[in-house]
Amino acid sequence: MKHIINSITFVIFSTLLFSSCDSFLDMQPSDSGNAKSAIATPADAKVVINGIMSAMTSSNYYGRNFLMYGDAKGGDLTIYSAGRGLDNLYSFNHTATSGNYSGFWTTGYYCILQINNLLENISKLEAAGSTGFSFYKGQALTLRALIYFDLVRLYGMPYNLNKASYGVPLALKTLDSNAQLSRATVEENYKQILADLTAGKALLATDKSLQNGYIGYYANAAIDARVKLYMENYDGALTDALEIINDKKYTLYTPATWVNSWKTQFGSESIFELGIYPNESDLGTSSLGYYLMQYNQVKGAMGYFLASNYYLTRLSEDASDVRWGIMDNDEYWVNTKNVRKGACYKYMGGLISNGSFPGDGKATATAVNIKIIRLSEIYLIAAEAALHASTPDAAAAANYLNQIRQRAPNLTPATASTITDDMILNERSKELFGEGQRFFDLIRKNKTITFNDDFQSVPVSTRTKSIDRTFGKIVLPIAQSEINANPALKDQQNEAYK
Repeated sequence: MKHIINSITFVIFSTLLFSSCDSFLDMQPSDSGNAKSAIATPADAKVVINGIMSAMTSSNYYGRNFLMYGDAKGGDLTIYSAGRGLDNLYSFNHTATSGNYSGFWTTGYYCILQINNLLENISKLEAAGSTGFSFYKGQALTLRALIYFDLVRLYGMPYNLNKASYGVPLALKTLDSNAQLSRATVEENYKQILADLTAGKALLATDKSLQNGYIGYYANAAIDARVKLYMENYDGALTDALEIINDKKYTLYTPATWVNSWKTQFGSESIFELGIYPNESDLGTSSLGYYLMQYNQVKGAMGYFLASNYYLTRLSEDASDVRWGIMDNDEYWVNTKNVRKGACYKYMGGLISNGSFPGDGKATATAVNIKIIRLSEIYLIAAEAALHASTPDAAAAANYLNQIRQRAPNLTPATASTITDDMILNERSKELFGEGQRFFDLIRKNKTITFNDDFQSVPVSTRTKSIDRTFGKIVLPIAQSEINANPALKDQQNEAYK
C-alpha cells in the first residue's frame, strides 16, 4: 500500500493534522472545499482509501493504542513500574476528563467521515455514468464496518450482555458542522456493521485475488467471521471461516516458518495488514515495538509493558513452543538476572541480531506492518464456532484447533472429548499475543480477568486485582469534550463515568 502523494492525500492529511484533537461533530464538513471535487476517477478513489488506511495507523488506533488496549486490559501484559505511558490502560484509570483515550473516537470518526464522503461522491459519479468504482466502494464499506466494530467494542457493552444498551453514534453520511447525533444501541451498531459487510462483500466478489495491503474479498469474510463470533452467530462465523480455509488462498505458517513470518510483509497467512512506512506512519520510539521490547535495549526503549506471569505460564505449557522465538529477556531480568522472557518482538520483526532488529524489510525496524487479521485467527474462529454451532461438531473443532497447536509440538492434541472453550481461549492468547484481542475475548466469553499487580508491587487503586464484565469500566467514557460539543450525548454517558 504505497501511498501516492498528491492533492487528495494532502487534503486528507491536512484535515487529520488540524482536526485530530477536535470533536468529530465539530469538524468542518468533510465534503467541503476541494475534497469533494478531488474525487473524479477510480484512481482518485484508491488514493483516498490509501489516506484512510494511513490514518488508521495512527498511534491512537492500530499504530499502537488499540492493540495495547486489548492485551493490557486483558491481563496478558503487565507493567514493571508506573509512569512510563499508557499505564491507565492497565489500571483502568479513566474519567471523562482525563485518561479517556478520546483519540479512539476522533480517529475512528475522522476515518468514517472520509469514507462517507468517498461513498457519496462515488454514488454521484456512478449516477452520472462513471464506472470502475465498485471495488473501492466495497473496500470503503468494509473499512467502515471494521471501524464501527472497533468503536462499539470500546464504548458499548458486549453484544451478548446487553445489546439494547448504548453503542456509538451512527454517522452514515457527511455531516454539517452543527450535527447532533445521539448514540445508537449496540444492536443497531451491529446491524449496520453486518449491512456494510454484506454490501461490501458483493462488490468485492468480482475479484477474489489477494489484495496485499488493501481490503479484499477474503478480508471482508474474515472481519465478518470475527463480528459474528462476537454476536454468538456461530453458524455464520463458521461459514465465513470455512470459505477462507477451503478456498486455500492463504496457508498457515509451519512451525519452522512462524518466527520469520514477523519479518515478512504480506506473508501466506496475512489476510489484511496495514502498511507502516518510514517517514510516513513509522512511530519510531513511540511504536509498538519500542513499547514491548526490553528496557534500554536500544536508545529510547522504555520497556513500558511486559508479558504477565499468567501469559508466560500459559506459553510454558511447552518449552518447545515456536512462539517463544519472538520473546526475549525483559527489564526484570536486567535488574535481577533471573531469566524472564517477557519482552515481545513481533513488531520489530523478531529478536535483535548483529546489533540490529530485522524489521520487515524497510529502512527502519519500527516500520513493521500491522497484521489486522491472519489465517491463524480464522482457524481459531472455526474451532470455537464448530464447538458451538447449531449442530456442534467437536471433532472438527479439535481439528481446527490442532492446526494451531502444532506450534507447541509437545502438547497433547485436542480431541472431540477434551476440547473446551478454555482450551481455545488459551490458544488464542498464545497465538494472538500483542495483537490486541485478549480483553475482548475474555469479556465476550464472560470470563474473569486477573491482573499481575503483584509483579514488582505495581500499585493499582482504580480497580480490583480481578474483574469481570460487571465492572463498569470495561468500556471507555465518552470524553467530556465530545459531550460539550454535542449536547445530545449529555445524558448518554456510560454509567461508570456519570
